[in-house]
Amino acid sequence: MSNAKQTRTSNRRVRRMAREPQSAGGKMCDLPFPVPQVTKSQMVLDLLQRPDGCSLDDLVVATGWQPHTTRAALTGLRKKGHQLASWKPESGSRVYRIVSTEVAR
Repeated sequence: MSNAKQTRTSNRRVRRMAREPQSAGGKMCDLPFPVPQVTKSQMVLDLLQRPDGCSLDDLVVATGWQPHTTRAALTGLRKKGHQLASWKPESGSRVYRIVSTEVAR
């Protein structure tokens, strides 16, 4: 037997990201400033800051989340210090609105 180490070729596959980054037509954007990416959390905040607020159904449609996930996001906003008001009109579903734009610390 030989004492030389044998190199073994790995049969492991190459790890890749879940989704490869895509650019518009393979070209970088020529804007002189970065374009902010709108997240679903930011969409929820924007909808809740409207004067009339928004219903749970509006939030579900805007985010594509399940209703229980949307309610959990509202709980997360409360835990972060946002003051939310909710009421249920006689016709329709519950409406939520951010009372104060300042985050309590």
